[in-house]
Amino acid sequence: MADEVVLLETQFSPFAARLNPVNKQIPVLIHNGRPICESLIIVQYIDEVWNHKSLFLPSDPYQRAHARFWADYVDKKIYPIGKMLWSCIGEVKEASKKDLIECFKILEGELGEKPYFGGEGFGFIDVALIPFYSLFYTFETLGNFSMAVECPKLLEWAKRCLQKESVSKSIYDEHKSYETALFMKEKLGF
Repeated sequence: MADEVVLLETQFSPFAARLNPVNKQIPVLIHNGRPICESLIIVQYIDEVWNHKSLFLPSDPYQRAHARFWADYVDKKIYPIGKMLWSCIGEVKEASKKDLIECFKILEGELGEKPYFGGEGFGFIDVALIPFYSLFYTFETLGNFSMAVECPKLLEWAKRCLQKESVSKSIYDEHKSYETALFMKEKLGF
């Protein structure tokens, strides 16, 4: 039997916004009729099932744990703080901006002088973080700061990632992300 693969997602999400039976969110990958939920879990599943084509996670157990730690950091820190940034005003907004920039600087420290988080090759941490590139403009505009000034290494990293066709074709347009954020903020009270 051939593999049947379906991805439930939405166009305007930087990471396919997330629909699963428990959290009622997308993305959901359906492989041969079986659902796999949550972005990072889907990437790990792909890495394990189709590992003859591409490995996102290193083979060394310590390096795998390290990559999972940083991907989890991205998942739990960047989006929640960014969401607060565009939904708040005044002191809370300034605190959110400061926290977001600090998270980005921590990630720059982890990146160091490497071209990608895993070293020479695009890997798991890169997969976890690159969808947020489409929100950089939104963060900058609503937070009134510049990624080029605050986090130049991260911006250079993103530009390297965008040179990969698989990345450039899948990243949501940054201006459309901004428009979506404004819509969510104004119409949905986000």
